[in-house]
This record gives sequence, C-alpha cells and structure tokens, in this order.
Amino acid sequence: MSAETETQALELTFAAAVNRALDEAFASGEPIIHLGQDIGPHGGTFAVTRGLWEKYGDEVIRDGPLCESATVGFGIGLAISGVRAVVEIEFFDFVGVAMDQIFNQGAKLHYFSGGKLEVPLVIRAPIVARMGMGPQHSQSLEAWFMHIPGIKVAMPSNAADAYGLMRSALRDRDPVLFVENVRLYGRRAPVELGQSIPFGKARIAREGTDATVVALSAMVDEALAAADALAERGISVEVIDPRTIAPLDMEAILTSLEKTTRLAVCHDSHKTCGVGAEIAARCMEEGFDYLDAPVERVAALDVPIPCAPAAIEAVYPGAASIVAAAERLLGLARAA
Repeated sequence: MSAETETQALELTFAAAVNRALDEAFASGEPIIHLGQDIGPHGGTFAVTRGLWEKYGDEVIRDGPLCESATVGFGIGLAISGVRAVVEIEFFDFVGVAMDQIFNQGAKLHYFSGGKLEVPLVIRAPIVARMGMGPQHSQSLEAWFMHIPGIKVAMPSNAADAYGLMRSALRDRDPVLFVENVRLYGRRAPVELGQSIPFGKARIAREGTDATVVALSAMVDEALAAADALAERGISVEVIDPRTIAPLDMEAILTSLEKTTRLAVCHDSHKTCGVGAEIAARCMEEGFDYLDAPVERVAALDVPIPCAPAAIEAVYPGAASIVAAAERLLGLARAA
C-alpha cells in the first residue's frame, strides 16, 4: 500500500468499512482464511463480504457448514496452526451453538499452553436488533463475552471505528469478538485509510459538563440525539463511546464522571447483568466519591425481543429514554 493510500480519506458505509479492512488483510500476504455461511459467492447475508470471494477465491473466502460450532472450531484450529482466522456468525444469536468452542477452547488455549499458543481469531457477530426478526434473531449477547477472560470484544458505532478496530482485530494475537450492529451497516462516515484504532481507548463523542452518558454501538447515535435535545434546555451532556468493552477504558469513564458527577449507561441488550451493570459496579468501586446521584441504566426490557414494530419500540430504549434518565440524574424528572 502506498503512502498516499495510507493517508487517504474515503466516505464509506459501516459495511464497506469492514469489507475494506478485511480486503486489506487478505491482500497483505499473511496466511488468513475467512469462514462463514454464505460469505463466498453470495457475499454474506448482509453483503459485508461482497466482492471478496471474486477477488481471493476459495483459498481465502470459504463457505462453512450450517454448524457454528464446527466453523468456529475450524477457525480455532487454523489460528493455533499459524493461519489467522476470521469467522462470521450469521446472526449473533447463533453464537450459542459455538460457545463451548469459544469459551472452553479459544479463550483458554493460550493459558492452557503456558503462553506457547496464540489464537489469532476474529469472530464477526452481526446484531439484528429492532428489525422485526423476532426473539431468536435479535439478541445482543455481548455481556456474555465480557465475562470470559481471554476474549476481547469490540463494538464500533460508526464506519471509521469499524474500519480502525477491525484493522486492530486482524493484527491481534488473541480471540476477538467483533460485534456489528446491522442498523449501522448503511450509515456513512469519513474513514482514514491505514489508520488503526487501539483496543481499550474510548472516544469522547461529545463533550459536556452536567452528566455523562456511556453508550454502546448503535446507542451512541441515540445518546447524541438526546444530548442535542437536552442542550436546547441548557443541559450539557458528555457522550462516551467505549468502542471496546473488553478491554474497557474505565479511565475515560471515571475522568468524565469526576467532571460531571452523574452517569447513565445505555445499550440495546437486556438490562439485567448487561454491560451497563458492570460499568455501574466499577464506578461504584472506583469512583464512588464522584457520584452525586445513582447510576442510571438505559437498556432493553428483560423480555424476549418481539416482532411487531409497536412492541419492538416498547422494548428497546431510544433518545427519549436517555433524556428521561438525564432528567432523573439532575432531579428534573416530571411528576407522573
């Protein structure tokens, strides 16, 4: 890649940014294989790998069986034998079929071997939330993986971060779960080519002084919309996008909390035992003296995800939910 290309900026969709990062890795000459259902000639269920099979063929892009445990197992085997592996789980929900391979094998082989084995594996996991796909195709399960030592978890919220974080994932020597929210696939942003984003480094999406909102993935846009609405009322909200939840940039969160003294955490996944619960607990442990109000969690209701649009809207949080949380934090909540 030329120096000009390395610094070139392009406006890409989120999906195209992931595709571009994969394309660069495949072109690098490093041994790498991408496995998954329909990722070859079909280009993937959501067209993220479109054009890559035509460019690299079956040597790099290989359609896998309708068996996530087998595909992830193949990927782990490739990784420990010196071939970097990328595995696409067609829907995040189906990762459960491969959990033994992921948390009993992939996450632990480095430890089992006394550090002799590396597992350079990227698992791509699309979240199909809010799209009417029902309870078996709409779940956000990232908190499961935050709980497992040995796995890194990336949750980009925009095309630039999708590209930069995928570049880092494709250079990491540990298993990485790369969570892609399908709602974001068509959204565009300027992308600096050749720029990697390190794991564990949060982004301050908006600066503020009255309250901190930590938002994951597609909820970052909801948080920014809420911050705009609150700004019209003279309320200044800081929005933090962690980018990765394992590792988690607690320093950025605590620094913001020290400034604003109030915190809300927002995500599409269920409220109970979600990432928000972990962040709230860490802030209680490490930043209790900063808090002027209890931490607010803004999350999906603890029910199976429905299909009907009206029911979906009732289950998931949005900008209005974040505004209401900020009002409670600031003692501005309206009486019922």
